[in-house]
Amino acid sequence: MATLRELKTRIGTVASSEKLTGAMKMISSAKVRKSEQELRRLLPFKDQIMQIMGHLLRAGENYSSPLTVSRDVQRLGVVVYGSDDGLCGAYNVNIFKFLHERIRAWRDSYGPACVIELYPVGRKMRRIVEKYAEDTAGVECVAVDGVSSKMVGDTVNDFTLRLQKDFEQGRLDTVEVVYMKFYTIGRQRPKVDRLFPVNGAELAGDATKEQKGLHSDIMYIFEPDANSIFSQVLPMFVLSLMQEVTIENRASEQAARIMAMQAANDNAKKLQESLQLEYNKLRQQGITTELLDILGGQVEK
Repeated sequence: MATLRELKTRIGTVASSEKLTGAMKMISSAKVRKSEQELRRLLPFKDQIMQIMGHLLRAGENYSSPLTVSRDVQRLGVVVYGSDDGLCGAYNVNIFKFLHERIRAWRDSYGPACVIELYPVGRKMRRIVEKYAEDTAGVECVAVDGVSSKMVGDTVNDFTLRLQKDFEQGRLDTVEVVYMKFYTIGRQRPKVDRLFPVNGAELAGDATKEQKGLHSDIMYIFEPDANSIFSQVLPMFVLSLMQEVTIENRASEQAARIMAMQAANDNAKKLQESLQLEYNKLRQQGITTELLDILGGQVEK
């Protein structure tokens, strides 16, 4: 049985842990709000790109771009988003489980000869993917310097351009992105989006939705020509998608950390109450024993 001193020490340790988890929860809450603000700032840019694409697609031109070319998949690139830091519950594990299911589906679709290159984003995910690639035939891990779950702006742009170059040169036949989509603080779901080749039919559908009610009856004159503008705008669309995925994944990580810290905080409170109760019982037992000893001594006299 623990002594009073040991129990008092444990109570103090648990109280300190409760303060720590509470502080981390508050920090993560602030970071989630920051990510939500970043998403709101990105949306006008993406909406404008979609409006331009809608105007272009309504022009009835036959557009061609290296980014829309489909070919037999011999080499598949998969960007896997995770976290750089821990204490976010089963966040990375859930993404990896989803990735494992998708790899089996891609194997069924593209055949066992297809080589899958995994591009992990985040230190924690990189460790998981490296171990998985060592143990799995036909799977390679490609670590990119400077790429992390906290990357912003130019780093995201450079990473996207690298993937675009690999696709255009034929080194990769398809590029997919696996990440955790953010809905609310209590709800995030793993998701996969295709980055390359850009699906023209889906793009046309999304662009038409964005354009509804926005002077859709106006015909535009394109200079120098519609196809040149399309070739310039399409990479911007891909970049906006990659920026959105990066921010959503960062928001999901912080939301998962909030839930993990809340659970840890609740457990700390319960443990502290249990230890305090045990401490009070042990202290009362000591007082009772002392009283009995005193009373017993008086009776013997």
